[in-house]
Amino acid sequence: MCRVNKYSFPRTSAKKSKVVKGFITGDLVKAIVSTGKKVGTYVGRVAVRSAGSFDSKTTNGGVQGISWKYCQRLQKVDGYLYN
Repeated sequence: MCRVNKYSFPRTSAKKSKVVKGFITGDLVKAIVSTGKKVGTYVGRVAVRSAGSFDSKTTNGGVQGISWKYCQRLQKVDGYLYN
């Protein structure tokens, strides 16, 4: 799937995969970061990037650029919103 012009020819490249290192956009994850600038524990929904660093949306804001190595999946995305 990609954007098309007025003549229905592809204008952009296809959308990248949303599965990275076993994580899917929307998974509920717990990230325990022990080193670096973002030290702390974060629980929230994840938005994956193809590079392996994720954005996590938590209840009190969000944090960007957490490595997949620190993340532990609590629940897979299934279309419902759990707290």
